[in-house]
Amino acid sequence: MSEESKRVNGRFAKGHSGNPNGRPQKAAERASAFDVIVDKTLTITQGGKPREVTVDEALQHRTYQDAIAGGRMARRTILKMIAKREKAAAASRPKRNNPVEVLIEAVDPRNADEAMIILGIVDRDPRWDEPDDAHLLLEPWAVNAALARRAVRELTDRQREDIRRCTRDAKTLKWPARLEA
Repeated sequence: MSEESKRVNGRFAKGHSGNPNGRPQKAAERASAFDVIVDKTLTITQGGKPREVTVDEALQHRTYQDAIAGGRMARRTILKMIAKREKAAAASRPKRNNPVEVLIEAVDPRNADEAMIILGIVDRDPRWDEPDDAHLLLEPWAVNAALARRAVRELTDRQREDIRRCTRDAKTLKWPARLEA
């Protein structure tokens, strides 16, 4: 059938296209030269055994080797790759509305006793003989420092008595004027 017979009144006849090759591809749809190269495979020898890898994988492997050898640009590239990978991994994790971090510690009511003894904040009460069941007394300097930092709020008689009872040599305490009993 000739071109003239396909046309009817300046239009193409039903079933015949005026563009038999179709619409040209957009630039984004066509593979770039880089895409063509990166998708190819290479045979490399690793540990004495041949292995098929993509050019992309071979380039990444070489970049890792260069980074380990001290290449500054290679290290920078690897760090960017790691950051990108971590970002993708974080995005794929399920999101929680209220993340809760649970820390489990062994229950030991005296876990800070030794540290406070070493720091000189407390000392063992000599009135108790059992070392495993140590009763501690606050050092006067620590109580004085705490009282000096305390807000203007008054202390009750009971609170003052508890402080005296739990302080070694409580007679040496220097009560700030605003808290004096």
